[in-house]
Formats: sequence, structure tokens, C-alpha cells
Amino acid sequence: MLGVARRSPRSLAVAAAVAAVLVVGGVLLLILRPGAVVAPIAAAAEPTPSRPATTPSPSPTPTPSVPAPATIPSPTPTPLIPGVADLTGMRVSDALAHRLPIAVLIDDNRIARPQSGFNGASIVYQAPADGGETRYMMVFQEGESRVVGPVRSGRSYFIHWLSESRAAVAHYGGDRVSRIYLAVNDGKLLTDIDALRTTGKPFHRISSRNAPHNAYTNTAALRTVIPALKGPALMPVELARRPFVDESALGARGGRQAITVPYRTGVIRYAYDRATNVYRRSVDGRTQVDPADRKPVTTRNVVVLFMSFRIDSKIEPGHARPVLGAIGTGKALVFREGRLVVGTWRKSSETALTKLYDPTGAELPLVRGRTFFQIVPDGTKVSPATVP
Repeated sequence: MLGVARRSPRSLAVAAAVAAVLVVGGVLLLILRPGAVVAPIAAAAEPTPSRPATTPSPSPTPTPSVPAPATIPSPTPTPLIPGVADLTGMRVSDALAHRLPIAVLIDDNRIARPQSGFNGASIVYQAPADGGETRYMMVFQEGESRVVGPVRSGRSYFIHWLSESRAAVAHYGGDRVSRIYLAVNDGKLLTDIDALRTTGKPFHRISSRNAPHNAYTNTAALRTVIPALKGPALMPVELARRPFVDESALGARGGRQAITVPYRTGVIRYAYDRATNVYRRSVDGRTQVDPADRKPVTTRNVVVLFMSFRIDSKIEPGHARPVLGAIGTGKALVFREGRLVVGTWRKSSETALTKLYDPTGAELPLVRGRTFFQIVPDGTKVSPATVP
């Protein structure tokens, strides 16, 4: 049994000082208890804009009524089905179907490639990160991987996605926003497995790469430390689950389909294989192979989410941090079985499930199996379809 030191006095002081952390419209709001001081992570003060001088206003004129935007229906969460995994809809043993997911933050620096763990994950996210790079988050529920990594630091939008399932999260530290969020919500919305604060570590470094691109773990070691961190064994029953459908017969599937998702530091491509009903993944023109099982990386579903994106140097002075509009709504491209549905995504709060809707407002099911979420800035040219 691995020994685990729950938290340092410093981290407990941070958690005690912070009463709430809210992200509203991409702006971090800290609400402190009276007399609380959080010196090591004090927010940079922003100048208060002066109130503009008032001028006499003309007589009011009637304003034409504007119809309220259509609301997207919120379907009743799918009840738990014994032997069906929450995150993939796959038919598995009851012991695996509803167990607590584990999210791992993964490096995507060119030095860090090829990364390990893709083919054991239920869900994989790829999103813009610091310095023009991207970062992955692999989420494991029913699957395992004997090698996962390289492990990197957390970012707030990834934490908001993993909070949808109240997952445990393995990472090497994080930016200021994510550190505060983790400290406040550890044991409530998530279970924090920080390599910088967890002893009896399920992490190790390899000698063939230089730090920080050489930290690794595995799913078995991570599951071993969750009970000592007082994490739950199961994903909470009351959480919303995504709907899934069985795969179609061969004759009902689409034909050849190629998807291109460009990022500043690499171009992701998916090629649909009609016979096996999976999308095969490549990076910069090379087939992506998972070193953990030495097999090509594949997925059943590819979902492209378009979001606002900006760089903010004020939320953590001295650093240019990425800010994604992950809470709200936007355009979505949903690729399944060689076909495309152009729809929308919606995430109503930090912990709410990111739901997918078709043009009629009906919630879109995914095909049972792994899903890759590709998060791109608004306006990114994604083929075969472009969404402005």
C-alpha cells in the first residue's frame, strides 16, 4: 500500500483562505473570508476605470421587442444501466461500469511525443495551452494503461471538464487559477493527485527525456492512492450521463471521410475506416501509435468544439496564460461512422456536462466507444466542414 501525505500545511492554508473561486466570463473572482491572506498567489490589481461623465439623455424612444433566444431542452439524465460504462457506453463488468474516472494532464511538446495512454482512455481532450502548444487530458474509467504520460500541469478549463464526472485528477502542479480551484474543491468536486504534493508517489521520471517532459504514471498506481486521499470509489449516481447508441450495420455507415484539425504546433488528421468503424489518428502526417500497447490510436467519435480563446497576462503576472470560453455555448462538429452533424455544444456551469445538440435542439448521442474532443479557437478552419 502506498503511503500518502494528504496535504501540506501551506496547501491547507490556501484552502482555508479561499472561500470560493468563480470563473465568470473568463474572469477569475476570488471571494475571501474576512481577514484571510493568500500572499503567495495574490492576484494582480487591475485599475478601476473611471466612471464616464453623464450627459443629458434624449427623450426615450420605444424599443422594438426582441424575441428571446430559443432555449435548448435539457433532457432527463439517462438512468444508470448495469454493465454499461458511464463515459463510453461500452458494455463492461459492473465493477468497471461506474467506477471513479481518473483524468491525467498530458504534455504535447514535440519532445514529449509519442505520448502513452490514448488507447486505454475513455475520453481524450486536446486544447490550446501555453506558448502556442496544446495539451491533452486523458480520462480513464473502464480502461487501463500500463504507461501514461508525460504528465504535465493543470489548467482551469481541463479541470472544469473533468469535474463533469467528479474525477480524480493526476498532474504536476498547475497555473495559479487551477491551483486555487483544486485546493478549494479537492474532496468535493474532484480528488487531487498532485505529483508535487503527494507522497508514496505513483509518478516517476524516465531518463531518456529531460524534465519536464519525462514524468510518467500508470492507471493501476493512480487507483491505489485514491482511497488514501479519501476519494470516492464510484462516479456519483446523480450526475448527468451522455447518451450512446449501438454502432450501425456496415451498409448504413458513411463512406470515406478525412478530418483535418490544425493547431499552431501540429496538424491532427483522422481517417475513417468503414470496415472497423473507427477513426485512425495521425499527427503531422504520421500515424499516431500508443507506446503503451504499440497499436495505432483510434476512436469511435471525433467532436470538434469551437470556443473563444485569448491570452491573459494579468491573471498570473509574469505569465501569458490561455483562457478558453469553455462555459457557455458554441458550434460543434460531431463525426460518427463516417458522417458529420453540424450542431452546438452547451456547458451551463463549471461542473455541468458539456452537452451536444443537433440543429433541431435534440441531444446528440455518440456511438459506444472512445471519444476525442478537439477544442479549437473560434474561426479555425476545420475540414471537411468550416464553422465561422
